[in-house]
Amino acid sequence: MDVEILPPAEAFEMAIAVAPEDIDVMGHVNNVVYVRWVQDVAVAHWRAGATREQQNAIAWVVVRHEIDYKRPAMPGDTVVARTWVGTATAQTFERHTEILRNGKVLVRARTLWCPVDIRSGRPLRVPQQVRDQFSVPEADAQSKEQ
Repeated sequence: MDVEILPPAEAFEMAIAVAPEDIDVMGHVNNVVYVRWVQDVAVAHWRAGATREQQNAIAWVVVRHEIDYKRPAMPGDTVVARTWVGTATAQTFERHTEILRNGKVLVRARTLWCPVDIRSGRPLRVPQQVRDQFSVPEADAQSKEQ
């Protein structure tokens, strides 16, 4: 993940207080905790923006995580998880997440999510309504990268 993707104005954010169990033997937040936070903010974003019908029909599974660790979060910190959806293909959503403390990026992640039919457990094509509602058009995403 060498290219920095800037968040849109409508990025979803949530505050997270670092818990004592998040701290590892090195005295800072364990890397696995960041993965949990990336998932937690993605789920919160979906629940905040999706209709009840969409939530009852679609679940999401991760097919890929890419995480760059920049700075450690420490005991007693409150961090902000910021997420937004990039481009959507027929079968995946690209989601970007940043974990910040006092406006400084601690972690930057890019995750690919696949929609799954809740009833059958089978992958779905990303419904056009969901693509329009959550993702950015591919041309917009490419122009932000340049």
